[in-house]
Amino acid sequence: MKIIVLSDTHGAVDHLFQVTAMHQDADLLIHLGDGEKDLYHLFSNHPELEQKTYCLKGNCDFGILSQAMRTLELDLPYGHKIFAAHGDYYRVKYSSARIIHEAREHQADILLYGHTHVSECRYEDGLYIINPGSLGIPRDYGKYSYALLDLSEQGVLANIACLS
Repeated sequence: MKIIVLSDTHGAVDHLFQVTAMHQDADLLIHLGDGEKDLYHLFSNHPELEQKTYCLKGNCDFGILSQAMRTLELDLPYGHKIFAAHGDYYRVKYSSARIIHEAREHQADILLYGHTHVSECRYEDGLYIINPGSLGIPRDYGKYSYALLDLSEQGVLANIACLS
């Protein structure tokens, strides 16, 4: 199962279109917030993507898409479980400790969060911790980034990808 993870597009609709075009074989698209309006534009041009997209509400989103949520728990094939949130509620700009604790409380093995605009991809004590960075306003050396997850019987392959 291939999953595209995005966050903080902040109006960079062209980057959103570019990523989805490059990964048309993706099974899921998860947007971690601050880009609801961008998804509206994506779905207007590619309505087939709406059925395989989860959208979380970020601190700059104001209720465009009715399915937007604050956090997401998703049971996936091969026994994997995702806990995802935009991150503002957990104050991730100061520390990721609260959101990591919450993911462990929910017995997730994959944590996805955004808000910081800085990418992160690490494995710590049974938990994949992934922040895709930002496709709109990156704060890590100007690299527009997103994450790719590949789930299989063999495990999880998580990567940060950058637009050139």
